[in-house]
Amino acid sequence: YMSNLMKFLAVVLMVGASGIAKADYDLLQKKNCFACHAMDKRKYGPNFKEISVRYGTDKNAVNVIAQKIKAGGSGVWGLDMMPPQPQVTDAEAVTLSKYILSIK
Repeated sequence: YMSNLMKFLAVVLMVGASGIAKADYDLLQKKNCFACHAMDKRKYGPNFKEISVRYGTDKNAVNVIAQKIKAGGSGVWGLDMMPPQPQVTDAEAVTLSKYILSIK
């Protein structure tokens, strides 16, 4: 319990006053995003902070990331491959994408 609380508090501090809800962080957990990604450390795939930095200036970033979540992809981060996530709805993919882009 304490570990999850500490993770949540760290996210709250990182996200700050951006208005991103705890529910969005919970969706990352529910959809098992943390199996391959972490907030600011490399795991099997790029961390969320890296993704936010790479796509942060792209005006279509929300849609690009949402599409990658749904369809998967490879070649953007070297040999890392993102498997498709068909269990994620289109709306959830957009919510996750917006959340990831809010991480600074």
